[in-house]
Amino acid sequence: MQDLPPGEVYVTGGVVAELRKYEDPRLRYWEDLLTIASPSSQAMGTVKRAAARTGDDARLSPTDMEVLALALELKAELLTDDYSIQNLSRVLGVRYRGVGMKGIKEVIRWKYRCTGCRKEWNENYPDCPVCGSPLRSSRSRK
Repeated sequence: MQDLPPGEVYVTGGVVAELRKYEDPRLRYWEDLLTIASPSSQAMGTVKRAAARTGDDARLSPTDMEVLALALELKAELLTDDYSIQNLSRVLGVRYRGVGMKGIKEVIRWKYRCTGCRKEWNENYPDCPVCGSPLRSSRSRK
């Protein structure tokens, strides 16, 4: 069982909801030690704009973005093994640390390729604006 780091530990309500949803046993040990907080709309906007620039917006859940925004706002170190969160953390200047895995080595930018017509897009769409087929993310070579 992973121990909590020393000091105050902040999470968003979304994190607690996910832990409850998946019946994560760590919650029953940690719940009284966690401080639940929400990021400001300004911090959320900063994270969303940065995620759109890197292409991580299609890879991050709303809860992931809340966690990033809260860490940005509090100038707190983020504990995560999620590579997309680490990627955007690096872009935003948020300190992060892997918990059980090594961290990323470089910032990755993503592009989106249509599975039908193969056209590439720099931003994510629900489906291809040209032919309507699904888009898939891939690393940008730029």
